[in-house]
Amino acid sequence: MGNQPQLPAREVIRKLKTFGFEKDRQKGSHVVMRNDSTGRSVTIPDHGNKPIRKGTLNSILRQSGVDPDAFWNA
Repeated sequence: MGNQPQLPAREVIRKLKTFGFEKDRQKGSHVVMRNDSTGRSVTIPDHGNKPIRKGTLNSILRQSGVDPDAFWNA
């Protein structure tokens, strides 16, 4: 996985959509995305252009079941 750049939430959401995730709901600044084929859900904090921190992004990828290398190449 190496040294990843920080991404804003909108970019993370765009990349997750390529793996079959769709926006399920939103409450405040948290977007919940769901993949119907895998049954997985993941919550993404969306605070405008503020980048998502590395640990939070790693947690999002772990919860989503998406391979980190595939995510960065999407």
